[in-house]
Amino acid sequence: MIPVILSGGSGTRLWPLSRGQYPKQFLPLVSEHTLLQETVLRLQGIDSLKAPIGVCNENHRFMMAEQLREVNVPASSIILEPMGKNTAPAVALAALATESKDEVLLILPADHTITDISAFHKAVKHAETMAEQDYLVTFGIVPTAAETGYGYIKSGHKNTDFAFDVAAFVEKPDTETAKRYVASGEYFWNSGMFAFKAGRYLDELQKYHPEMLEACIQSFASAKVDTDFVRIDEGVFSQCPADSIDYAVMEKTDKAVVIPLDASWNDVGSWSALWDVTDKDGSGNAVNGDVVMVNTENSFLHSS
Repeated sequence: MIPVILSGGSGTRLWPLSRGQYPKQFLPLVSEHTLLQETVLRLQGIDSLKAPIGVCNENHRFMMAEQLREVNVPASSIILEPMGKNTAPAVALAALATESKDEVLLILPADHTITDISAFHKAVKHAETMAEQDYLVTFGIVPTAAETGYGYIKSGHKNTDFAFDVAAFVEKPDTETAKRYVASGEYFWNSGMFAFKAGRYLDELQKYHPEMLEACIQSFASAKVDTDFVRIDEGVFSQCPADSIDYAVMEKTDKAVVIPLDASWNDVGSWSALWDVTDKDGSGNAVNGDVVMVNTENSFLHSS
């Protein structure tokens, strides 16, 4: 498999720590490593992984290259988007960059945390098995609460011992709807992680969003390649429609399956989420840096 590390987000809900020129994936928020580094390091131990492909904003190219080098996981290529067009075009560019269209791509956002690494590895190997059978796999997070900040995936018929057909992708619900989803046991949080063959994804994109694929093909063909980076042509790429993998492909294909993942996953999308995944003292305080506390409880304190 080839990991594809998507690093296009700006993490604005964690402002002022995370900001446009220095977003959360490049910050060491939960350990000595950055979220980007944690993303690639948790892949260690999975058999037959190739060097990752990185996709990021042109402004972040040196941070991505350097942070991957720091943990001895240099990318095979880093694709630079001149502007964000959401995940579907980003993954199409990565698929076009693979030598063989039979390669299985493991699509991973660069800014998530996962605590149970063994459960994650097991789910990834299951996903590889399904992807090799031409399925398009998404990972559904087993919900721990009636969360209104995530989209949900409704599971359908059981496909194998470890995967379900996807019945529907649903938008972020209100509280009562989220409670019904969780109580039913049929719904998972949408993780934004996927696995599929490069060629299979491109075929589905051709079927359901041909103008997007054509723009990506032209953009990639006119890209400038140097030692570290693949620089996508801004003029061509600016004409590419913007859309997520979910909308562009996964909601439409009849080959989508979901693999449940119960691995203490968090997208660290807010200050409260960051507090959730950070070690806390006896008073419930998550402390980072030089901090003096007086009568302080259940707080996130970060000083740099």
